Amino acid sequence: MKRRAFISLLGGTAAAPSLLWPVAARAQQAAMPVIGFLNQTTADAYPDAMAAFRAGLRETGFVENENVAVIYRWAENHPERLPALAADLVRRRVAVIAAMGGGNAAFAAKAATTTVPIVFNSANDPVKVGLVASLNRPGGNLTGVSRLSVELMPKRLELLREVIPDAAAIVYLVDTNSSVATAVSAQEAARTIGVELQTIRVSADQDFATVFAGMAQNGAKALLIGSSTYFNSRSAQLGELSLRRKLPAIYQERTFATAGGLMSYGAPLADSYRGVGIYVGRVLKGDRPADLPVQQQTRVEFVVNLKTAKALGLTIPLPLLGRADEVIE
Repeated sequence: MKRRAFISLLGGTAAAPSLLWPVAARAQQAAMPVIGFLNQTTADAYPDAMAAFRAGLRETGFVENENVAVIYRWAENHPERLPALAADLVRRRVAVIAAMGGGNAAFAAKAATTTVPIVFNSANDPVKVGLVASLNRPGGNLTGVSRLSVELMPKRLELLREVIPDAAAIVYLVDTNSSVATAVSAQEAARTIGVELQTIRVSADQDFATVFAGMAQNGAKALLIGSSTYFNSRSAQLGELSLRRKLPAIYQERTFATAGGLMSYGAPLADSYRGVGIYVGRVLKGDRPADLPVQQQTRVEFVVNLKTAKALGLTIPLPLLGRADEVIE
């Protein structure tokens, strides 16, 4: 063999591993499953809930950026953007879509695909609103977590009335993009206990200051805040405003009470996000959404801010304090 040919052969052999390595690396990257994460709110809205979602993934053996990738799509509190965002995730051929932040995201994902698995969290009964055929046998490509929210609206109203028994009328703050079922549940509960609900609708952050100032000037005695994905993302802001305007108020999120709201009563949002994370992991491992029963949250937190009650000149009945999971003093 000639010397030049021999050197060329050696050079070709030495180069082979370096040429093959990028191909192998790309194949390894392609093998990593990709989750599409669709949310109606903003990336910074729920740090605790997002940590719980990732914890749920870890429980099934998946760690973001190690053996699973996540493509995030946030609607920035503009639900009309959700259909396009969902369609984008489908075009990117994600392995599963986590449709978070309420029913709007779930419906947008459902409309975008009948084949890509979807795991949702929903504040409404997913059977009643038409997301799934049944809780035990969802059917199709959807399953998820049903969060106690709308169902607890009557209880929030009762708790508020227990603290302020002379409130014949209660202001009811409603997100204009929230489900009709939420408003219906609240009105039915109000009629049952003989209370009039005075509805005020809000659609953007800039409305809050004006609305809360108006309620205070009109001498509102109590405030019930309707269940809403948007309100969830602004629960701390709502708590601060209710304290500043001296409005006794109740909402579903614990962050509302810790920020100065009088009371919160609801199923922890982090629990539903963790549940979705677990189901997403199970789907990645081969489970079909149709075979995974919709999980229903059962844990409810009742938080009373006693410091706020004192600032408002209210006395919280001892039996009510005894039922609280947490009392902030």
